[in-house]
Amino acid sequence: MWVLATLLAGVLLTLVLHHQQQARQRAAVRVALDELADKSFTALQARLVTSELLIRSVQTLYIASDQVTADDFQHFYANLRPRNLFPSLVALAYAQHETGPSGSRYVTRQVAPLEGNERLLGLDVTSQTPNMSALVAAQESGQPALSAPFDLVQREPDGRPIRGITMRLPVYSEGPPPATPGERLARLEGSIAASFRVSQLIGGAFTPEALHKMHVRVFDLAQPGQAMFDSDAAATVGSEGDFRRDLHYGGRVWQVRMDYPLLPERWSWSGTLLPAGLLISLLLALLVWSVAGTQRRAMELGWRMSRRYRESEERFRALNELLPALVLLADANEGRVTYANRAARDRLGDPLGHALPALFEDAAVRGRLADPQGGAVEQLEAVLRNGQRQRFWASVSIAHVELDGVPKLLMIASDVTEQRLLNDRLMHQASHDALTELYNRREFERHLGEAMAAIAAGAPAAALLYIDLDQFKLINDTSGHMAGDQLLAQLAMTMHEQLGAHDVLARLGGDEFGVLLPRVGNLKAAEALAERLRRRIDGYVFMWEQRSYSVSASVGGVMLDKPGMHLHELFAQADTACYMAKEAGRNRVHFYSEHDDETARRRSEMEWANRLRWAADEGRLLLYYQELLPLVPQPGEGVRIELLLRFRDEEGRLVVPGAFIPAAERYGLMPTIDRWVIETALAHFDQLHPAGASLQLATINLSGASVEDDALADRIIELLGQHRVDPSRVCFEVTETVAVRHLSQVARFMQRLRAVGCKVALDDFGAGMSSFGYLKNLPVDIIKIDGSFIRDMLEDPVSHAMVRAATDIGHRIGLLVVAEWVTSDALMQALRELGVDLAQGFSLHRPEPVPFQRD
Repeated sequence: MWVLATLLAGVLLTLVLHHQQQARQRAAVRVALDELADKSFTALQARLVTSELLIRSVQTLYIASDQVTADDFQHFYANLRPRNLFPSLVALAYAQHETGPSGSRYVTRQVAPLEGNERLLGLDVTSQTPNMSALVAAQESGQPALSAPFDLVQREPDGRPIRGITMRLPVYSEGPPPATPGERLARLEGSIAASFRVSQLIGGAFTPEALHKMHVRVFDLAQPGQAMFDSDAAATVGSEGDFRRDLHYGGRVWQVRMDYPLLPERWSWSGTLLPAGLLISLLLALLVWSVAGTQRRAMELGWRMSRRYRESEERFRALNELLPALVLLADANEGRVTYANRAARDRLGDPLGHALPALFEDAAVRGRLADPQGGAVEQLEAVLRNGQRQRFWASVSIAHVELDGVPKLLMIASDVTEQRLLNDRLMHQASHDALTELYNRREFERHLGEAMAAIAAGAPAAALLYIDLDQFKLINDTSGHMAGDQLLAQLAMTMHEQLGAHDVLARLGGDEFGVLLPRVGNLKAAEALAERLRRRIDGYVFMWEQRSYSVSASVGGVMLDKPGMHLHELFAQADTACYMAKEAGRNRVHFYSEHDDETARRRSEMEWANRLRWAADEGRLLLYYQELLPLVPQPGEGVRIELLLRFRDEEGRLVVPGAFIPAAERYGLMPTIDRWVIETALAHFDQLHPAGASLQLATINLSGASVEDDALADRIIELLGQHRVDPSRVCFEVTETVAVRHLSQVARFMQRLRAVGCKVALDDFGAGMSSFGYLKNLPVDIIKIDGSFIRDMLEDPVSHAMVRAATDIGHRIGLLVVAEWVTSDALMQALRELGVDLAQGFSLHRPEPVPFQRD
């Protein structure tokens, strides 16, 4: 009976303890899952913050650079290697803010990496509503903005669309940060975007443990019906308790849901006290029979249980020791460190027993931590130091906690030294030239702006020098670019030796340098220093691979003695002065003067060149047409026109080509203009004249620089096929002067176009005084007699004879003959009697805008 009673009592007690243990275990599992869910939520939030740092680094590139080229963008991406940190990154892109007749557009101009993202180039962001919404939100707030999930234009390797999101930041023009939405919109230049695979971006923030133990889903509350991320789409398990929290970031609200699996309601034999309790009960029951044996077995069982407990505690400590973050615990009253994990001990030495404020180098931070009422720090970046006085930057958070009723300070820190060094390096690269280590153009402009502000406040006059090396291209061509780079680096050191402590030397680009003399005072001193620099460069002998080169430079100078001048005016004046020095024979100094006629002409041409560089993009180039009338009309004959170019200035006035073509020719802009005319005309060919598709022939003028481009003929043929234009309806016209100067190139160009059916016309025929000798060797279809002969042919017998001879010769070799500058009916009749085919002139038809460009 005693044995049975003991056994029953032991079993009942064991069952009670078992149920209590099960309840504690479920509570412990729930607490662990809550902690894991909270850490996972924090990790997702940190992932978005880190993504923001990525696009802010790209924004820094655009803020720090005057103009970011496609190569600059690709090099920046290659150096940054963002996919090492963000495998979910699809592309980094920059969209240019452009304003046209149809309103604002945001056209993607730069993409990295280019491979796999080619479809992004030229993409108008306004065509993607979620992407555009994020762009507008970022522009209005000046802060990063997230888009709603949408299908990116890129595709997976199997052709499926990529479901992604974009994070955007605006890029504003130079100046202080805009304060209002209106200022932001007015100064908006473009938008930076980072596109991510949304499921991969979110999933990468969760640890394998979290994804294994919980069913994780993330929803955009603006699209609650479809999860952006689902760790187990097929899961149907219930939940004992759900984690629900909204993540607010970048103007979006994401709901993070983490469902815990149902915990078992019934006990199991493994991991419980039940087997041990039953065994103990049995041993107690057998105590009557064998006290000694029961005692021995009980001791062994107690030892095994104690060992398991110690192993569990050691595993917990090992896990905390392996954390990469620095974790320290300090007494809140005395500030003494009572615990430090391995990462903290490795980085800080042995901080146990030391005062927590003593770890910080900043006296202000130490004082704040020493204050009994303070101590809590949400987040800051500070310099920490160890016992060997070694310093490093860390991101630190300190919070008040209570352990066993004792107030403590819990400090968690992570080393950000490498990130700080990277930021410092980026700032240096943003303001310095990589080759010469001199200031770059942007930083030089900043110093120049400070000098102008000082002059406005009453400081002495300063001077700006613009230095351009003479014949630098010769060294590059003969010895290679490595030699040219070495020469630039050596000259940078040589020039720097001639300047004072307050003078500023910068490389503006290529072989051009800028010097700012902020305390020069007067023109005479500025000229003396500029001449000293020129002589020093002129006397420099550059040696490269057993070759020696003499170097010289042309120096243009501008005195900064008038407040209120803009930087672009100063650079234009300095460039003009440098150009004058080159035209005067190079290797000399020339200072800008507003009273110099040649300088004024040069400035006018430079201004026209600057306006023409963006004329096509701004919609300022216009096409007009003038009809060519047959002197003897034929039945069924269609309309023939010549396309003429006009420029619309900022006040809406039309400017004829004679005002801007010389500048375009001098600065090499004619090929660009000619290509715009060709592409625009062929793209709208049936809209060049009210006759539409009945237009018989349209003539397009070409400059000499365009004829020298061997690729232009291929481009024309490509456009004819692309826009399905009959080549026989298109005529290309070159002047006789161009034909004489580039006879072989013009002949090849004409033969290439005539081979596909185009016609070729020779303009200003007779002006070259040698036309009859080479005409038979040029593959042309039309000759246009120079207007100077037509104008005088009724009064001047020689002009009349020239027109007759040109007409006869043209007809004998099967050419159409066109007379220009026809101004009267009498001239029409005289030309008709000579057999001229077509007439052209303002009195016959005044030029009109082509229909598709009429307001």
